Amino acid sequence: MLHLNLFLMGVGHHEAAWRHPATDPARLADIGHFQGLAREAEAAGFDSVFLADGVEARPDTAHSLASHFEPFTLLAALATVTSRIGLIGTVSTGFTEPYNLARQFASLDHISRGRAGWNIVTSAGDLAARNFNRDANQEHAVRYERADEFLEVVTALWDSWDDDALLLDRASGTFADPDRVRTIDHAGRHFRVRGPLNIPRPPQGHPLLVQAGSSQDGRGFAARWAEAVFTAQQTLEEGQEFSADLKRRAAALGRDPRHVVILPGIVPVIGSTDREARALDRELDELIVPHRAVSVLGDVLGVDLSAHPLDEPLPPLPPVTAINGAKSRFELIRDLAERERLTLRQLVGRLGGGRGHQVVVGTPERIADHIETWYVRGAADGFNVMPPLLPSGLTAFTEHVVPILRSRGLFRSAYEGSTLREHYGLARPANRYARDTDPVAGVAG
Repeated sequence: MLHLNLFLMGVGHHEAAWRHPATDPARLADIGHFQGLAREAEAAGFDSVFLADGVEARPDTAHSLASHFEPFTLLAALATVTSRIGLIGTVSTGFTEPYNLARQFASLDHISRGRAGWNIVTSAGDLAARNFNRDANQEHAVRYERADEFLEVVTALWDSWDDDALLLDRASGTFADPDRVRTIDHAGRHFRVRGPLNIPRPPQGHPLLVQAGSSQDGRGFAARWAEAVFTAQQTLEEGQEFSADLKRRAAALGRDPRHVVILPGIVPVIGSTDREARALDRELDELIVPHRAVSVLGDVLGVDLSAHPLDEPLPPLPPVTAINGAKSRFELIRDLAERERLTLRQLVGRLGGGRGHQVVVGTPERIADHIETWYVRGAADGFNVMPPLLPSGLTAFTEHVVPILRSRGLFRSAYEGSTLREHYGLARPANRYARDTDPVAGVAG
């Protein structure tokens, strides 16, 4: 069955969403806004909501939006007003410690009764590094090496308590069985962690592991660890290649490739007619501040575009090997510009709606056709839905696209499970240390 995730992003994914009359930018700091979005997505049967995150402010504060909530605070608040939808938050392995993160996600999984997921990123660029006692970020390959060891430690900490370690025997005064709570004694290149975690094992065993990155290093990392992958692909052929490659890599590591769920981002610009949808798309693009969009694009590409004419193609770009930031996004933008022979003005317009994710403009039927095509032709197991305006874009999707998907037998009409792993059809992981753990406990029906 098709998987749908709602990507939460302020008042919309289009970079000019806050300027559009259909949104209220004051609600960026209103928890009720985000709680309403989560409830609406849950009512529509979405698998999860997802919150991106960064730990830096862009220098162009005159035109860029500030984040008001960090993931754990916001997702815990969403957990209190929902009961079934998954809650996925982004945390970088580059700017935290495994023990802190393991404890935070275990807490969120307990608070939500088994609905937590971690979107694992390694953080590109140097702005964030300068907030953490560094002048520059680590090299791309080193970031993934650190991330790999980070996952080893975190998953071991989640397993440091057996599922039945809590005895709560008031008569004998025994709270937990000390033989079923253990140190992990990890000593590696990047981390030394004794353990155990100071919170019992999460309800899901391990919160769902999600990854967003399509470079060669990112694909290798995802093949080993990821259970869902958020990706940006522009064409059906690129989507098919990415999905097939990642599932092949997972199988080579002894994993079931069906347990790696591929979720490209999609920005659905919806109208009752194609003409109406195109008009909304134009409205949004006309609200883009060009020099701000050009500055952001230049940062991604590693080229100063501030003096480049808007109505000419991109200047020569550096090789991808020279990029220490988001390599896969660099390649996506470069290929898009070359394939469609876009001018700089056209390119920032194309990227303004989804930052490299596919933008589909049209009627609900056209949106549903696109989703179905990618799904049945093996380019996606579902989609990371990125409405250009919030909440109106989500409402248009849930009220008009979701019913079509259901009528075609592609999407659930009701939840069958209660945990995020169950929504994705994934087993609850066995505890690597426990002697009596059932390795298939928690398999979704």
